[in-house]
Amino acid sequence: MALMAERVDVWAASVEDRPGALATKLSALARAGANLEFIVARRSAEKPGAGVVFVTPLVGDREIAAASDVGFVPAHSLHAVRVEGANKPGVAAKITERLAQAGMNLRGLTAGVVGRKFILHLAFTTAEQANKAVKLLKGRAKAK
Repeated sequence: MALMAERVDVWAASVEDRPGALATKLSALARAGANLEFIVARRSAEKPGAGVVFVTPLVGDREIAAASDVGFVPAHSLHAVRVEGANKPGVAAKITERLAQAGMNLRGLTAGVVGRKFILHLAFTTAEQANKAVKLLKGRAKAK
């Protein structure tokens, strides 16, 4: 299973739970030229009326300044790995099995398929876990 795996920085912002709130944040990033590959937005179960949005990548001073202006900050408690490869039945199962065999616990997983390719984002609690996942998925580390 040939995979591309790399660490990515994820940015997060609070968002009001109202029509247009998410569009306002994403529009600010678009005006700055951001070409986002990954967006996850959701309501907060703990804080009615609020939500959170995660994005990646933000590249360059202009995009980062625009993101900061609308409340985005680096998600330092979330360590992400972007995995890309040919889509085949069971590929997500194989990836998660390999991580499990290495004793790794995921904080989160988001994936999608376009054409014959999948892109999957894995979230870990520590940078060490994310770095280990990159090595493991690229075939440079052994599972337990």
